[in-house]
Amino acid sequence: VQLQASGGGSVQPGGSLRLSCTPSGFTLDYYAIGWFRQAPGKEREGVSVFSTTDDNTYEADSAKGRFTISRDVAKNTVYLQMDRLKPEDTAVYYCALKVGRVRYLPADYGMDFWGKGTQVTVSS
Repeated sequence: VQLQASGGGSVQPGGSLRLSCTPSGFTLDYYAIGWFRQAPGKEREGVSVFSTTDDNTYEADSAKGRFTISRDVAKNTVYLQMDRLKPEDTAVYYCALKVGRVRYLPADYGMDFWGKGTQVTVSS
């Protein structure tokens, strides 16, 4: 399994960014795919995942109301639209995938595959 992530960058507070993740190299009926992040000096934390178990999304409180995860089946790509960004959103963002039926936001140690991180910096 490979996860190709892109879309990081620098933005001012209140701005928006969209991250993309394209998975490849597998055929699975059930999995969860989404985003985790690690800020300087902090542990990696889950942001939001999309689950094929129930076609639902599961997100952290920090993402609710500002971040939206979506999946384009035709492009086989998952997006994380991040709006109203705050300085505390600054982190390296990772795309990750967990195999199996998932109906929650997994902890990072529960994910099976990881993409390379992409830096998101929110600063004035």
